[in-house]
Amino acid sequence: MRRMLTKMFESGRGFEVVGTARNGAEAVAKCAELKPDVMTLDVEMPQMDGLEALRRIRAEHGSKGPAVLMCSSLTEAGSETAIEAMRLGASDVIAKEHLGQGEESSTFRAQLLTKVRAIGLQARQSRTQKPPSKPSAAAPSFWRLGDLFKSCRFELVAIGSSTGGPPVLETIIKSISTGDGVPVVIAQHMPALFTRSLATRLDAVGPATVVLATDGTTVERGHVYVAEGGKHLRVRRRSGRFLLEVSPEPADAIYKPSVNELFASVGEACGEHALGIVVTGMGDDGFEGAKTLVDRGGKIIAQDEASCVVYGMPRAVTEGGLACVSMDPEQIGQTVDDVVSNTPPKSRYRASA
Repeated sequence: MRRMLTKMFESGRGFEVVGTARNGAEAVAKCAELKPDVMTLDVEMPQMDGLEALRRIRAEHGSKGPAVLMCSSLTEAGSETAIEAMRLGASDVIAKEHLGQGEESSTFRAQLLTKVRAIGLQARQSRTQKPPSKPSAAAPSFWRLGDLFKSCRFELVAIGSSTGGPPVLETIIKSISTGDGVPVVIAQHMPALFTRSLATRLDAVGPATVVLATDGTTVERGHVYVAEGGKHLRVRRRSGRFLLEVSPEPADAIYKPSVNELFASVGEACGEHALGIVVTGMGDDGFEGAKTLVDRGGKIIAQDEASCVVYGMPRAVTEGGLACVSMDPEQIGQTVDDVVSNTPPKSRYRASA
């Protein structure tokens, strides 16, 4: 596997392979010696597995260490390990199932280079850039959210997430303090097995009931619905209630599930009572859907740049003028709890001037 990955990186523009390791212990030592921008870690390695190597790298280097891409098998056990790896600080995961298998290997190579380039650039920028001296005009501070709650009573919260998203989602869902609040729907870019493990993980962190979305389900209060990888999730209003629509169409969408599809449907179903949240991820999925949601009167919150693994999707809605505020994950979690509970504390929010 090391030789195949090295060959793939060397065939891509802008990559330099500075070293390889035969096992987890060697990977930890090479990290300290070579100080790479990015490391790929196989979950299954001799002497020390990928999770333990990741723990030690994060303990020794903290935020100054490399971005880590975990390579995991497409199995139930592998998907659970991948979710745990991201909780421990891995930036992203990639399924190694089709490595070395003809045309599918070309797809793996494209995904590998795209992911490593994105997390590597963001990690390098995070280590070198200074924090902004004042909030962006396009992204009001967390403490000026009075307008968000002035006349809104939200019926549904939709979250779009990609690279680095699972730990952010865990922070948000863990913050929900009620098991009978406004429902939440989530589109996370991941393979199907990984999204199932994600739903299981999120269900264990708080009082909200988290399940994998199924077609035709009536949306219930106190529930969080996670879109299954490889399928799109949409919300429809029928006879005064919300129903989930799960479908592989459009088949030619770049991402399945598509945040654009989810946001557009929530905007159509809820109008001004819709809240969309865009968290870390590469690309701009969610931008077109957010336009529909905002056009219908809904609101968009974006994760701030400093806390993102990849500031792609949040950048698109922020610089496009669609986000009413940028926040870190803890602030998003507090806000979602307030929205879900329908009890915004006046001491936390005030209207903008």
